[in-house]
Amino acid sequence: MAPTPRPVWHFLSADERAVQQLRQQLSLHPALCRVLVQRGIDSAEKAEEFFRPSLSQLHAPFDMEDMERAVERLRQAIERREGILLYGDYDVDGTTGVALLYIFLSRFHPHVDYYLPHREREGYGLSLDGVRYARERGSSLIIAVDCGTHAHEAIAAACATGIDVIVCDHHLSEGNLPPAYAVLNPQRPGCSYPNKYLSGCGVAFKLVQAYASTQGLDAADLEDLLDLVTLSTCCDLVPLVGENRAFVASGLQRMERRPRTGVWALLQKGGISPPLRVRDLVLGVGPLLNAAGRMGDARDAVRALLSVDRNSALEQAAQLAKRNRQRQHIERAATEDAVRRLVQEADFERRKSIVLFAPDCPKGVVGIVASRLVERFHRPAVVLAQSAGMAVGSGRSIPGFHLYEALCQCRHLLSSFGGHAYAAGVQLPIEHLQNFSEQFEAVVQERLPPEASQPVLPLCAELTLTDITPAFWKALQSFAPFGPGNMTPIFWANCVADTGQSRILRAGHVQFSVRQGRSPVFTGIGFGLAELFAAVRHGPLDIAFSLQEDRFWGEGMLQLRIRDLRPASS
Repeated sequence: MAPTPRPVWHFLSADERAVQQLRQQLSLHPALCRVLVQRGIDSAEKAEEFFRPSLSQLHAPFDMEDMERAVERLRQAIERREGILLYGDYDVDGTTGVALLYIFLSRFHPHVDYYLPHREREGYGLSLDGVRYARERGSSLIIAVDCGTHAHEAIAAACATGIDVIVCDHHLSEGNLPPAYAVLNPQRPGCSYPNKYLSGCGVAFKLVQAYASTQGLDAADLEDLLDLVTLSTCCDLVPLVGENRAFVASGLQRMERRPRTGVWALLQKGGISPPLRVRDLVLGVGPLLNAAGRMGDARDAVRALLSVDRNSALEQAAQLAKRNRQRQHIERAATEDAVRRLVQEADFERRKSIVLFAPDCPKGVVGIVASRLVERFHRPAVVLAQSAGMAVGSGRSIPGFHLYEALCQCRHLLSSFGGHAYAAGVQLPIEHLQNFSEQFEAVVQERLPPEASQPVLPLCAELTLTDITPAFWKALQSFAPFGPGNMTPIFWANCVADTGQSRILRAGHVQFSVRQGRSPVFTGIGFGLAELFAAVRHGPLDIAFSLQEDRFWGEGMLQLRIRDLRPASS
């Protein structure tokens, strides 16, 4: 079996003059000043904005193309008491966007309904079934969230029956836009909106923000929606910079102080307690919401978010948690089968990509299986199941390789596709599978930069273990919320020694106990490092690590999260 590639240690550079200037202005540890400069924060003014994200940093919603048209059409629908159908994708982004719009609009408009497509029967995006549902229910306006940019056929069908469509999306567009009444998408050509990386729910919030401003509604009345924007922003893994960072910082605070009932129940079932972190939502809440669409009906996720009774909310969250456990079982089996099949392929070692057709794999887990294969083999991966005589699936990518652009090079073989740099959905005739596999591999061979062929571990600064103090940890916490675009800094320390108390755990993990010279002893965890540690544990080590607080039994204890290790270089 092909081994999981070891990461290359990449020592990030920084303008030393800017580092020293920040050190003088901010009185921060030099390692933290290096982190700031590496993230483009090279002045006290930028640092002030970074350390104090606030809603004052939100951009004007009318800077988004088509926003005036969308707000005017929404105003007309409300004044005329038209039926409005909210249509969302079946993942966290789509379900939170539908819930956000439903909560806001239902406060003053009684004719609001929502529809989420069935993953197996309808697939991704605005479907003809959804348009039929809107017509049958008498809706004359559809607001599509986290989808719609590629829904030319469905939107044309809606228009043909007198139904207008407002799209709130963030997926890359190619060619002509669909014939919607308004397309709100910061990624669309010609759109000058500064934040190109809003989530779909974030775009829906900008629509609400714009409409509220025209109706004289207090902006503070919208703050109770920020928990939903935060969930989507975190779980859709969009960059946590600028406006998105402001959303998440405010939303996390709100969830800690006054969580809405549905979110409170999801946190309870996820075993999550304050202080909340981005990873708590990504790993603890997101999978529960996604389980609804992966294993059944995505509307159950919306119902859970809208729930106002605590007992009912807990019951709904428990059902989502049960579905998620079922999903985990299916995913593990599907991933093991995928790995087994791949390594048996004669040309697997020479390929730089993965295209796997697994006809019986449930469509609800193909994306997760693709992610697991990327983690295992560090290659762009597309996993496809069979549905209605077609190959339908998801792709995931690696840093340095733009998946959507690669699929554009294969468009002549695909029935449909959409997505962005790191994730995409695809559908193609089964008879095109072999050609697609060969074409996709050719594109990867041509476009994948040599430096992207191995995983890279970006190291921000050297940090001795004696530098790790309560004051340093407090300052580091002010860099949160951490996520894409503002990842948890990874440091390195040289000539660290095992105290003799480190031990290898089950599943290949290591419980570390280390010191550096006369430093205090630090404990930590290293996932999947058992084999490597066993080979080098008897000599001095260089370690790459981040810092985290272990909240076991409710008490916080600072520990190392060992990302990699190697024999000491000096």
